[in-house]
Amino acid sequence: MVAIVTPFKNGGIDEAAFRELIEFQIQNGTTGIVPCGTTGESATLSCEEHQRVVAIAVEQVNKRVPVIAGTGSNNTEEAIVLTRHARKAGADGVLMISPYYNKPTQEGLFLHFEKVAKTVDIPIIVYNIPGRTAVNIEPDTIARLSRIDNIVGVKEASGSMKQITDIIALCGEKFTVLSGEDFLTFPLMCVGGKGVISVVSNIAPRDMSDLCALFLSGRFEEARKLYYRLLPLCHALFIETNPAPVKAALAMMNIIAGDEVRLPLAPMSEMNKMRLKRVLEDYGLVPQAAEKLKN
Repeated sequence: MVAIVTPFKNGGIDEAAFRELIEFQIQNGTTGIVPCGTTGESATLSCEEHQRVVAIAVEQVNKRVPVIAGTGSNNTEEAIVLTRHARKAGADGVLMISPYYNKPTQEGLFLHFEKVAKTVDIPIIVYNIPGRTAVNIEPDTIARLSRIDNIVGVKEASGSMKQITDIIALCGEKFTVLSGEDFLTFPLMCVGGKGVISVVSNIAPRDMSDLCALFLSGRFEEARKLYYRLLPLCHALFIETNPAPVKAALAMMNIIAGDEVRLPLAPMSEMNKMRLKRVLEDYGLVPQAAEKLKN
């Protein structure tokens, strides 16, 4: 699944470009669209914009693949409002980041997700990214949450394989563990994870889709080789704060018109843009590289 960017134009949402991005993903094998996550800059969208992006995604996808809408907030009541809207708009599920800034206890985290789950009848994927939220959802807490019927999985972005294996051991096969770090997708699947909500898929959807499909069909060596081919992209898209690099990459590939991000995020530095461009050239994702390969 792709953690899809929200393209901006002159400060507003570029709806036409967003629809084109969705088509690009579906045409290249992506099996789920995830709008309004971290990569979608949900933290800088107004409530109205957030709801509009979800509505566009549901409409454009038109039931061809699942739409998992980001609906998390540091405010439980706001998370309920966003989750209710996603359900009403027709989303197939929601991705809920843990409350940020507040630094809740493990009990507070449990009660937050429990309340949303009991208030809105929609499948929920918990999103654990302590580098952004300042609090880690511990495996024991995720195990408690997994026993709530409509909490069906976790996007795990702690960066810890120990945490990933502990979650899988505690929660069992029915609970879906997804990678929230592109560079851990293959290792996570090796220990029982089911896939990835991917930033890299914004620019290389076919290869990321193939990596997961190859692994799930038992073609492990082919999947491993593709993983190592993708690895430089996994690192390059995080040389500055996400999503500035992936938007810059999409602009270099002429998939979106510009690399506009919202403050307090800033466009990439020129030095880092050049570093990113070299990786894209080596991978064959920018036109100049394609010409070089022909020669």
